Amino acid sequence: MQAALHVTLPVFLIIGAGYLVVWRNLFSDRDVDALMTFTQKFAIPCLLFSVISTLDLAATINFGLLASFYTGATVSFLAGIYGARLLFGRPWQDCVAIGFCGLFSNLVLLGLPITERAFGPDSLSANYAIIAFHSPFCYAVGITVMEFVRNKKSGVISTLGSVLKAIFSNALVIGIMLGLATNLLDIPVPRMVYEATDLIARAALPAALFGLGGVLFRYKPEGDMRVILYAISLSLVLHPAITFTLGNWFELPDASLRSATLAAAMAPGVNTYIFANMYGVAKRVAASTVLIATATSILTIGFWLSVLP
Repeated sequence: MQAALHVTLPVFLIIGAGYLVVWRNLFSDRDVDALMTFTQKFAIPCLLFSVISTLDLAATINFGLLASFYTGATVSFLAGIYGARLLFGRPWQDCVAIGFCGLFSNLVLLGLPITERAFGPDSLSANYAIIAFHSPFCYAVGITVMEFVRNKKSGVISTLGSVLKAIFSNALVIGIMLGLATNLLDIPVPRMVYEATDLIARAALPAALFGLGGVLFRYKPEGDMRVILYAISLSLVLHPAITFTLGNWFELPDASLRSATLAAAMAPGVNTYIFANMYGVAKRVAASTVLIATATSILTIGFWLSVLP
């Protein structure tokens, strides 16, 4: 347990510092929004572009790795939808937003720094392979299901247009796609461009973690506690359990099993609240799930670190 805290506590201390300064009015909501805009729209896309454009995709990406993680994510999404409907009687649109909490793990802000601290910077290749598909996959699944639930009478073309617009207007997806295009097409990038991108990318994770703390201050836990606890269990228990089981079944190398399982064990990202807020449904559940799951994950990540090889 002490070793797990050594790995995770510095990450959560940065989040806590962001929470504290906003709580004490030393950092305003406007400051937090500006910081998160910088990290989400510029620094993190630069980080993803820089890494993915130089990643050895053939050596890193394999079917077992992706199948283990994304099967767990999809099952958690479906369990969230049907559990919210059958167990708690929530409207279908609420159910999709609750399911999204089980689908969208915080791979970048939490997964990368925790995996790096646990297993070193050379352990992140599999994380980036998962991240390369994460935003496009999750938004495609979540938005498609939500659009069909909301607009059952709309045409397939109209729904598909909404999905594609939402996916490809996302800065993270743009950074990933540019990185993949540069990598696969072997597009030469001037050294000075890589160096400038790297300078911005270095600020991404610490600034985003600090900003995340400020964002979480807004999300006061309120009501619906049974639904919230159910959503947390999907993210922190069901998803990593499925990923760990399938990863062993596929006989993944230790490094890939660690990355996939820890990525699956991360709390829902702030994007789950953004998704709920975008559609105006289950906002209180999504916000509280992000806050409580992020705090609770200190303990659950320690458990997964103890069982991983």
